[in-house]
Amino acid sequence: MRIALGIAYQGSAYHGWQSQMGLSCIQTHLELAISHVADHPIVLSCAGRTDKGVHALGQVVHFDTTSQRSQQAWLLGCNSHLPADIRVHWVQAVDSRFHARFSAIARRYQYIIYNNRLKSALWNQYTSHCYYPLNEKQMQSAGQFLVGEHDFSSFRAASCQAKSARRAVQHIKVSRQGCYITIDIQANAFLHHMVRNISAVLMSIGAGKKSIIWAKEVLLAQDRRAADVTASPHGLYLSQVFYPENFALPQSENNFFIMI
Repeated sequence: MRIALGIAYQGSAYHGWQSQMGLSCIQTHLELAISHVADHPIVLSCAGRTDKGVHALGQVVHFDTTSQRSQQAWLLGCNSHLPADIRVHWVQAVDSRFHARFSAIARRYQYIIYNNRLKSALWNQYTSHCYYPLNEKQMQSAGQFLVGEHDFSSFRAASCQAKSARRAVQHIKVSRQGCYITIDIQANAFLHHMVRNISAVLMSIGAGKKSIIWAKEVLLAQDRRAADVTASPHGLYLSQVFYPENFALPQSENNFFIMI
């Protein structure tokens, strides 16, 4: 039997998703919790491996098991064995052809910036702080140069292992709610650090350090050295993963502002 789970986590205390020897990682905690309920060791596959300090509102994972449990038993049992900052939001039995990573047709990330002269006492680990004023309209305009299918070599990490840098960005939406600016990006898939590198470029444009056209120039350069520094992980959320309708998976709450 194959089971899919919808997961949310606050990533500040963890060294990313993927299990690493001697480090506290989200995959490790989840596999231990689920193994308790299944009464046998399980191995998880996820929709997207998040880095150290990155959060998730809509991560999706799957595992195979021979154990028969109700959805309620999986849900409550797993959460009872998890730290408070990792939660299972939904559980669903799925077809054996379903794969959390390879069945996904799109992923959506949100990068949240606290745009205020002083850091927030409450949201320091949940947002990226920018003390200088940002023009979100300039950022929105610049982001449109990146929509579509392109070679995103300028926005990939030096350590990125993807064979191709071509990705299809479906939307980039920049909006403001008070002191909070959200960069909302959806694509078929992402390169390592792609969202954080795009966010850093848009922040430089929003601050007036670069012109709007610079986003296009960086894209066309196809060279990581043409872009800005990588933005902080603290403001990044994997907010939603999309699958073909035939899998009929539930959707978790995927808006940061539901939380504040």
